[in-house]
Amino acid sequence: MRPAPRAGSEEDTKVSTVTAPLLQHDRDELDATVLRTAFGRFPTGVVGVAALDPTTGSPIGFAASSFVGVSLDPPIVAFCIQWTSGTWPVLEELPRIGISVLGESHDATAKALAAKGRDRFAGLTTRSSEQGAVFIDGAACWLETSVREVVAAGDHGIVLLDVHALTTPEDVEPLVFHGSAFRRLQTRA
Repeated sequence: MRPAPRAGSEEDTKVSTVTAPLLQHDRDELDATVLRTAFGRFPTGVVGVAALDPTTGSPIGFAASSFVGVSLDPPIVAFCIQWTSGTWPVLEELPRIGISVLGESHDATAKALAAKGRDRFAGLTTRSSEQGAVFIDGAACWLETSVREVVAAGDHGIVLLDVHALTTPEDVEPLVFHGSAFRRLQTRA
C-alpha cells in the first residue's frame, strides 16, 4: 500500500485528468428539452413583473425566473422575456413596471403568474404605485422600475430596467426555482 502524500508536497498538488468523453450533447443536439434541463440546474429567484393595463385599469404581468441585479450605480436590474410573450409588448410601453421578488409562500402565485389563458392576478392581493407599477403582497422585495433598454438575444430579449424606488421587508425569505420546481431556502446549522 502506498503512503498518502504529505500535505503541501508536489504529489499532493497534482491535478487528475480524465480522458473519457466529457460532454454528452454536441451543439446540434441542444434542443429545448436538453437546454431546459441544463439551465434548470442553476437555482434562481422568481419575480412577478407587473403594471396596470392602461385600457382596463387591471394588473397585467407574468412570472420570470431570469431576474438579476446588474448595477449599483446607477441601480439597474434585468430579466429575460421570450419574444412570443403577448403581455410584454403592453408592459414595455408603460412608464413604470413593478418587480416583486416572490416570497417563500408564493408557490401558487408563481404558477398563476406563469399561466396562460386566464386572469393571472385572480385571488392575489396587490398594490400599485401612482405611476402604475403593480406589487404583490408578501414579496421579499418590491422594485419600481422603468425600461432602460431591451437587448436581443436569440429567442429572448434581455430587459434592462432602471430602479426608481424599492422596499425590502426583513422577515420574508425568497422563493427559489430549481430543477423545474419551486423550493424554499434552508439554513444549515
